[in-house]
Amino acid sequence: MSFKTIHTYFKFTRDQRTGVFLLFAIIIVLQFIYFFVDFNAVIKEYPERQKWLSLQSKVDSMKIDDNRKSPKIYLFNPNFITDYKGYKLGMSVEEIDRLFVFRNENKYVNSPKEFQNVTKISDSLLNVIAPYFKFPDWVNNKKEYKEFKKYPNQAFAKKEKIALIDINQASKEDLIKIYGIGEAISLRILKQKESLGGFVSMEQMKDVWGLSPEVIENLNTHFKVSELPNFKKIEINNASLKELSQFYYFRYALAKEIVTYRSMRGNINNIEDLTKIKGFPVDKANIIGLYLDF
Repeated sequence: MSFKTIHTYFKFTRDQRTGVFLLFAIIIVLQFIYFFVDFNAVIKEYPERQKWLSLQSKVDSMKIDDNRKSPKIYLFNPNFITDYKGYKLGMSVEEIDRLFVFRNENKYVNSPKEFQNVTKISDSLLNVIAPYFKFPDWVNNKKEYKEFKKYPNQAFAKKEKIALIDINQASKEDLIKIYGIGEAISLRILKQKESLGGFVSMEQMKDVWGLSPEVIENLNTHFKVSELPNFKKIEINNASLKELSQFYYFRYALAKEIVTYRSMRGNINNIEDLTKIKGFPVDKANIIGLYLDF
C-alpha cells in the first residue's frame, strides 16, 4: 500500500474535522468529570430513623435473650397432668398412660415418690420435675394432723358431739377450721354455692375441684343442708338456650339437646323426661331436679 493510498484515509472535510474536534472535547470533559466529581450518593440522615434503628437493635438483643432462656414452669398438681403437659415435661407415652390408669381408679398420688412408683419415671427426670409439684394443703399437713390426734388419755380421746352447721350458712372462717381446707378451697366452695344459688345436698361437695375423699368426709361431719335454700328455680320449659347453658350441671351441649327435645316432643314434665336426653348426668338427677321448675 503506497503512502498516497494511506493519506486518502486522513482527508476530512470541514464538517468532519469539526465533528472530530467536538468528539475529543466531549471525551476530555467527561474525563475531568470522572476524576474530580464524587459520585457517592448522599444519604440524608433523619433523627427519627436513627432512633428507630437504635430501638430495633435493642429489640433484637432482647429476642435473642428470650430465646436463650428456658421456659418457666409453674407449680402444678401431678395428679392432673395432661398428655401435652406430660410430653413437655419429658415423660413417655407409657409413663403418662400409667398415671391415667391409676387416676381412673379414683386414686391420687400424694408425694413425688408415689408419682415415680406409679409412672415408673427415671430418677433423673423425677429430680427435674419434682420441685414443681404442688399437692393440696391437707397432704402437706397430714403428718401434723396425725400427731395432733394422738391423745395420751383414752378417756379424752372419745368423740365429742359436733353441732352441725348448715353449709349454706357457713362462712370462710367456718370452712377453714376443717382439716384439709385452706383459704383457696374455702373460697372455691363459697363461689360454687353462689353460682348455684345454694347447695341442696352435701353430695355436691364432690363437684368442688380439689376436695379429696378425706376432706369431704370431714365436711360431712361438721356441715349439713338443714333446709333448701331460697333460690330462683330454672323454668325448664321456658328457659332460653343461654339460660340453660349457664346452669352448672348443663353446659352448652346438654342445654342444646334440651331445647331440641322440647321443640320436638313438647314440654318436659319431670326429671325422668330429662334423663332420656343424651348426655344428661343421670347420677345427679335427684340433685338437678331440685333446681328446676317443671
